[in-house]
Amino acid sequence: MLTSKELTRETWVGCVRKVFNMALAARSRAWTLEHRRVSYVETSAMLTEWKRTEELAFLAQVSSVPLQQCLRHLQTAYTAFFDKRARHPRFKSKKRSKDSAEYTRSAFRFHNGELTLAKMRDPLAVVWSRPLPEGAEPSTVTVSRDRAGRWFVALLMESTVSPGPVTDAAVGLDAGLTSLLTLSTGEKITNPKFERKDRSRLAKTQRELSRKVQGSRNRHKARVKVARVHARISDRRRDFLHKLTTRLVRENQTIVIEDLTVRSLLGNRTLARAISDASWTELRSLLEYKCAWYGRELITIDRFFPSSRTCSTCGLIHDELPLGVRRWTCAGCGAQHDRDHNAAKTILAAGLAVSACGAGVRPQRSASGRAVGDEAGSVVVRTTAGPSRSGGAEVNR
Repeated sequence: MLTSKELTRETWVGCVRKVFNMALAARSRAWTLEHRRVSYVETSAMLTEWKRTEELAFLAQVSSVPLQQCLRHLQTAYTAFFDKRARHPRFKSKKRSKDSAEYTRSAFRFHNGELTLAKMRDPLAVVWSRPLPEGAEPSTVTVSRDRAGRWFVALLMESTVSPGPVTDAAVGLDAGLTSLLTLSTGEKITNPKFERKDRSRLAKTQRELSRKVQGSRNRHKARVKVARVHARISDRRRDFLHKLTTRLVRENQTIVIEDLTVRSLLGNRTLARAISDASWTELRSLLEYKCAWYGRELITIDRFFPSSRTCSTCGLIHDELPLGVRRWTCAGCGAQHDRDHNAAKTILAAGLAVSACGAGVRPQRSASGRAVGDEAGSVVVRTTAGPSRSGGAEVNR
């Protein structure tokens, strides 16, 4: 029986990776030579035979549950591949792949905050990030290790999320780079720029890595140092976005955002690094599921809607507004606008219009008197119906 300390020796990690690669090789060989598909049941029988051989007898030292689960994951990957929803499964690498193992309910014991996995004598030394919901029982445990060498335990359980109290507040959000978000209320959320703050530290560790010999232990240590810097950046960014989105969802009943195409915007080589650091895609994903949890409405306006060029006071659409112009005066009503604040208020007005009137919004008139259609800046908006992230917008922040 293994102790919890032996977890760091990659006993079960190596077994899971070995079984996955052997099953993948067997399935690939059967398809190449015989043009025959191998099912999960067949690979499960192969696993039983492998354990009986002398050279693979070590597979019996760990629980069979994570080994069976990796075969199920392989089956899911092949199903997605044959349905043309994903590429062909790839072999797991000790250096590049994520180390993980999944334990179902029969392979672990969770009691009084202590987690003990199958074939382990002592419970794992886990520092829990938060207490479990009262009365919830975990059904699956996933133990994993990231590239920085940190171990994580994820518990899957079923819990009911209570909707938040109903409020009349609504807010429009204009995403940017200098200010991560500009709210229609006038508040500007400063972009923390976590990657930029740690850029010198990251560059130093990457230089050290480049000087190490390929395959050496020193190179492995240097790679872990680089991974730890990346982990520090991503952890701080994720924590900031979680706190920000939770606050927005708690304070507002309706949230209106733009349908940004981040993938297209990353084609701008000058701004690509700053856009990646802003992490607009993760921000939207967090807003989507939190609004669904707490009974809020998230509205997404069309990517061609000219939010920056539309006056939030009189609705006049100006033909041009260069990116460098941060404050401007409306030619129709004379109102003076901050570019980002005006865009946020226009986004909110468009979102409330579609929420009240439906998906069709009558085209407005530009400053030159011509109608504004889909090609010149459509004001057709839509509500968010799922985790779609398609679309695009100008980087006008």
